[in-house]
Amino acid sequence: MVIPSNRAWNRGRIIGQKRPLQPKHVWAIRVRLEIAKSFRDLALFNTAIDSKLRGCDLVSMRVSDVYAAGSIKERASVLQQKTNTPVRFELTAGTRASLKAWVDHPKMSGHSFLWPGRFHDRPHISTRQYARLLKGWVQSIGLEPSAYGTHSMRRTKVAQIYKKTGNLRAVQLLLGHTKMDSTVRYLGVDLEDALSISESVEI
Repeated sequence: MVIPSNRAWNRGRIIGQKRPLQPKHVWAIRVRLEIAKSFRDLALFNTAIDSKLRGCDLVSMRVSDVYAAGSIKERASVLQQKTNTPVRFELTAGTRASLKAWVDHPKMSGHSFLWPGRFHDRPHISTRQYARLLKGWVQSIGLEPSAYGTHSMRRTKVAQIYKKTGNLRAVQLLLGHTKMDSTVRYLGVDLEDALSISESVEI
């Protein structure tokens, strides 16, 4: 019997689709960021939840995507890098407040990107940096970081929308998917979900 000497790359890790955050997790992280006065991180976290954008699209957002005429927009639109199609999303009151505080912060003076990088050769933070920030957020409230990733942020709000409405078409539009099959796979919709929705409807 041959025993491999190398440690398996996935040993001790949770493999598969990353979990969305639960509402209680979202609020717990928000409170910690507010207490810490982490203006950028709070704005980034809130925008990630509301926008439902992929990490690459989120980190490359510009100030002009959310800010116009001295105020934060109630709705914004971003061109997706993967599909080259625009996706629209709402910015809730809490997100707008955190974005306004961040845009007006002295650290944002002269920057056109919403999440500027620390180095001259990087105009904005990288998806890897975003992933590291997320790891810190979930760890701060006692969650297992390997169970969550940047797609957890993308899935968080739509998972709640689907749970409450069962409206896959709405979720498809919000995620900017071109095919419904992609949305079904992304949400992990199965027969149990379909039956639960059906049971809640009486004729």
